[in-house]
Amino acid sequence: MKNTFVEQVRKQLVENSDEKTKASGQRFFKEEVVLYGIKSAVVIRIAKESFKIISDRSKTEIFGMCEQLWQSAFMEESFVACEWAYSLRKFYEPGDFRIFEQWVGKYVNNWASCDTLCNHTVGTFVDMYPSFISGLKVWAHSPNRWMKRAAAVSLIVPARHGRFTDDIFEIADILHSDPDDMVQKGYGWMLKAASQANQKQVFDYVIKRKGTMPRTSLRYAIEKMPVELKKEAMAK
Repeated sequence: MKNTFVEQVRKQLVENSDEKTKASGQRFFKEEVVLYGIKSAVVIRIAKESFKIISDRSKTEIFGMCEQLWQSAFMEESFVACEWAYSLRKFYEPGDFRIFEQWVGKYVNNWASCDTLCNHTVGTFVDMYPSFISGLKVWAHSPNRWMKRAAAVSLIVPARHGRFTDDIFEIADILHSDPDDMVQKGYGWMLKAASQANQKQVFDYVIKRKGTMPRTSLRYAIEKMPVELKKEAMAK
């Protein structure tokens, strides 16, 4: 059954779309993405304003509406779903992990939807319930490229605060030789985030593996390090 409120939000998205933004948006993706063509700031404004109207509804009902938005495959609808889910972060419970896992596995089809969901919703969830990092390690073994990227980018924000460093290295080890550039960039970004709080540990990790680590991952991992460390890491 279609939710009338979801339909109202879709109508707003259509009204705010334009062909020029749609054409320029596609340039950021190698894969074909489904876009209305709306500037991200406008999408977030619509998401925040619409959430105020439904904020008194149950988490189950709101997650159900998020699911409907994900099902459309439109990137902007996924952003609204992510914003609504993140707005409920105070109410996350352990059972929600399976819902987020399903969204990643069934619906995520580009890096922007992946990162928006995982940086905020999933990242906050695992910070609240660290035992579920074991679930991220399972994702890292998935044949699905977005599950693998999600395993890494879900830890970006905790990594910046020096949290879960051993788990971060373990996930990086699982993803180490993955041939997919989306996965390589994802775990390289995770290591870069970890380097903000643990520069020496990340540098030592990279130096040990630089002979086999994909150059893409390596470059991402050392991006925030001092010039002399970068030179040492990049030297053949």
